[in-house]
Parts: sequence; structure tokens; C-alpha cells
Amino acid sequence: MTPEIANHIRGMEVAGKMAAETLKYAEPYIKAGITTNEIDKIVHDYILSRGAIPAPLNYHGFPKSVCTSVNEIICHGVPDSTVLKDGDIMNLDVTVIYNGFHGDTSRTYFVGDVSDKARDITDCAEKAMLKGIDEVRTGATTGDIGFAINKFVTRRGYYVVHEIGGHGIGTTFHQDPFVPSYGKKGKGDKLKKWTCITVEPMINETDKPILEYDIPGSSIKWYTTGDKTLTAQFEHTVLITDEGAQILTIC
Repeated sequence: MTPEIANHIRGMEVAGKMAAETLKYAEPYIKAGITTNEIDKIVHDYILSRGAIPAPLNYHGFPKSVCTSVNEIICHGVPDSTVLKDGDIMNLDVTVIYNGFHGDTSRTYFVGDVSDKARDITDCAEKAMLKGIDEVRTGATTGDIGFAINKFVTRRGYYVVHEIGGHGIGTTFHQDPFVPSYGKKGKGDKLKKWTCITVEPMINETDKPILEYDIPGSSIKWYTTGDKTLTAQFEHTVLITDEGAQILTIC
């Protein structure tokens, strides 16, 4: 391993841990009565207090520091005056930039007492992510990841989102390869040693085609399920090694 690669890995480890710590800091605030704008402000201030930058803010015109995706919103939900209520689920997606390196992570949270369906689809999304991460190693393919995720999700009676997925990450926010939540073993891009990707399956309750919406002033889109049923997502940034995946977004 060259000194340049070692420095890159160390930078990604620090950024990943900081992203995980940001989610942990925000968790107690995710409760009925708070607005998604207030969550954005809490996370924004915390990231700045750590000497980091919230990567989403002004990224391709995105107006906020985090994504807050509630109930049927699949991803890229824009914080606003929406008040969280008992029974909601919300994905909080956080990406920090620290010393030029990106740490990207998300998880779906329960707001108060949620339905059995909400608990089940959220459990499925988290376990599907871990199934995908289990496939990560040098020389494996993005198809290996997607196949494992989709097989697990289908057996649970849910549906993966095809249009959006994980991505390469490092000193830039989004880079190749695209990491889908479906695929065939051995197909797709080969995973390269000492690079990083995100694994982030988005799991829908039904297979109704998803809906896409514009964000004013931004080229980023936000998405919902086509029939307003539930969706859930989890995400980790991982380092690719010969032995497997090193999850960077844990604390």
C-alpha cells in the first residue's frame, strides 16, 4: 500500500466515523412534533461544530444540509415545515466533507409507535443492505451486490428501487461505479481494492412505478412511491479490501 492510498483510507475512515456520529447525535431529536427543517438545522450546526461541511448543501442546487424522506418519500426529501407525527418513519441521509473526504450514511427511524408494516419494511431494508455489504470484496462485481439484495428483498415480499442506488465515493460525492440493488452474479463493474462505495438499497412496499419531482433551482430530483405506500432505506460507506468490506460509517 502506497502512502497516498494509506492517507486516502485514513481520510475516508475519519469522514465516515464523523457521518455516523452525526446520525447518532440527531437520533434523539427525531420525534413527533419536530419539523424536518428543525432536524436540518440541528444536523447542519452539528456538522459545522465538528469542523466539517454538509455535502448536500448547494450540491447541484440542493437547498438543504440533509435529506429527510418521510413515509412514501424514497429519497432526496427536502427539509421543510413538515411536522413529524406519531407513526411516521423517516430516512435521514447525512453526508459530511472533512478534509476533502466524504462520509455518507443514512438510516430509517421510527417516530413514536409505528405499524407492524413499517417495522417490517424497515427491518428488511437494513438487512438487505447488510446482505449487499457481505458481497463486497476486491474483484467482486456490482451485480453480486445487487443480486444478493434483490434476492433477499423479494423473498421478504418487497421490491427494490431500480432507478437509484449506491455509488463510488471519496474526494468527490458521487462517482463510478453505480451500485444497484438488483443484478446478476458476476455482471457489472468489478470492485477495486482500496476504493470506497456506498451500499444503499431503497425498499418499496409495492412495485408501482416510482414518481419523480423537481426541486426548484436544483438538478437533483426527489422521489416517492407511486401509490403512497411505505419505503425504507439504509446506507453505509464501505472500503473494499481483499477480505471483504470495512464499514466506515460506524461509531
